[in-house]
Amino acid sequence: MYVICSDLEGVFVPEVWINVAEKTGIPELRLTTRDVPDYNVLMRSRIKILEEKGLKLKDIQEVIAQIRPLDGALDFIGWIKERTQFIVVSDTFIQFAEPLMKQLGRPTLFCHSLVIDEENRIIDYKLRQKDPKRKTVEALQGMQYQVIAMGDSYNDISMLKQAEVGILFRPPDNVIKDHPELPVVYDYEELKKILVKYI
Repeated sequence: MYVICSDLEGVFVPEVWINVAEKTGIPELRLTTRDVPDYNVLMRSRIKILEEKGLKLKDIQEVIAQIRPLDGALDFIGWIKERTQFIVVSDTFIQFAEPLMKQLGRPTLFCHSLVIDEENRIIDYKLRQKDPKRKTVEALQGMQYQVIAMGDSYNDISMLKQAEVGILFRPPDNVIKDHPELPVVYDYEELKKILVKYI
């Protein structure tokens, strides 16, 4: 039996931090895992910027509340759920994800958590585990599942390579260049053509 593991941002919803950058006018927050391969470096930079600019968790949550799924995402998720099991494996945080998961029909979500102080400032973050996307695939394979994985960024690569089938979805050119071994698709219809071979 196949299980589908998918990234969230860039696959089903727009990038949260790009939206935050646009709403706050802080261009440094536009950087994502599409640009910076080291997630820890990226998050430490983000937390430092938030502190310098006086932005709190509620400010980020207000932006996220306005984000809507990508065109076609809900229909595509429905199509998957009619055929097999589906897990969103994301480097987002539970404090960010709630409004997004509600709009997507509450798929199973594996993600991280933020450390918030008494003044609602983001002061740190806790990863669920090291290399969590790949570890999720490994755990499912340990239960005799086969995994199809989808993602768009550097932080998805280890998951895509561990899976029986790994697919890049609308990745930037730099990710394609660095990982030419992975198939690339640009819309949900292309993705379906690959998935129907397995599910």
